[in-house]
Amino acid sequence: MRTKPVRSFRLAFLFSLVSTMVIGSFAFLPLLNASGDGSASSPYTVSQAISNQNNNLKTVQGYITGQPTAASTVVTSNYPNDYALALADTAGETNTSKMVYVQIPSSYRSQFGLQSHPALKGTQIKVTGNLTSYFSHAGIKNVTNMTNGGGGTPSEPPASDTGSYYDNAQGKTGAALKSALHHIINDHTELSYDAVWNALRHTDEDPNNTSNVILLYTGRSQSKTANGSGVNDWNREHVWAKSHGDFGTAMGPGTDLHHLRPADVSVNSDRGNLDFDNGGTENAEARGNYSDSDSWEPRDAVKGDVARMIFYMAVRYEGDSGEPDLEMNNSVSNGSAPYIGKLSVLFQWNQQDPVDRFERRRNDVIYNNYQHNRNPFIDHPEYAAAIWQ
Repeated sequence: MRTKPVRSFRLAFLFSLVSTMVIGSFAFLPLLNASGDGSASSPYTVSQAISNQNNNLKTVQGYITGQPTAASTVVTSNYPNDYALALADTAGETNTSKMVYVQIPSSYRSQFGLQSHPALKGTQIKVTGNLTSYFSHAGIKNVTNMTNGGGGTPSEPPASDTGSYYDNAQGKTGAALKSALHHIINDHTELSYDAVWNALRHTDEDPNNTSNVILLYTGRSQSKTANGSGVNDWNREHVWAKSHGDFGTAMGPGTDLHHLRPADVSVNSDRGNLDFDNGGTENAEARGNYSDSDSWEPRDAVKGDVARMIFYMAVRYEGDSGEPDLEMNNSVSNGSAPYIGKLSVLFQWNQQDPVDRFERRRNDVIYNNYQHNRNPFIDHPEYAAAIWQ
């Protein structure tokens, strides 16, 4: 008499279990299909963008695989400029038919251009623009927005873990903060001027080609061994011009890696000992750099780098032990005086071009391998305003 109810219960249980499994499988379908609707909150995949080249305005998410230079060519190092990039659904994709080519507008080149930021290769970003052919290839043009995969800009990675390094600067502002930072970074291990060559090969190494260094003003990736005084060689640029304080190449300010960078020989000569300011005539060899009779404006991608190097020098060198007392001002005609300007413009550049991965790595390499001191304005860009504004 009890058999029938038990069978009915078992049948009902099995029916319920199967139903749950079937319904559950449908519930997981959206997770298996990562396709979006092309909105900012639900972006298209790259494969969707390739399949929908209809000129509609959509947001696409993908990984940067390199820079397109032709319909079937994407370079992954020695990037010629900041004008384009290629996206794919996987970071290691090499098949160009599975990539979409992005035309980068001028307003985003300083943040997303691969010549300026070669370390962006392999990172995930979102791009909003019209899905239309570029380089006779599936593309995105008329871009209105670019962000990293998490929604921010890729030029502001997490700060390095500096532990207790800045403890003595906590809670201070103005002259007190400047003094505290000076004592933190003072008495660094000094290099000879000849030793700077090999150090720069390490500090400024191209992350996508370890045989090369990245040149400061041109952004060119060039062989580490192509240094010297020949045409198109690279040499040692003193960002704080060594005549501003007349310290030459003496150990200390003349060999401090925190303001020495590889630069094209002739471009270095063009910059000379000019102060920093906006405006002038574009440099024929280093596009994006401008100069006039009394000032030099570096390309957008390194404006902040230049500002933070100058801030460092003004704090590190305070006239101790026979060293020069270097200071900033708002002049662009400082000559051989131990001053450099324009302070107001350097503040702007510090905000305009945030710290990037290349700059942070460089700071770490100098600290860990060479001088054993840090540039505080890379770790804490806000210190500049706290001291001088």
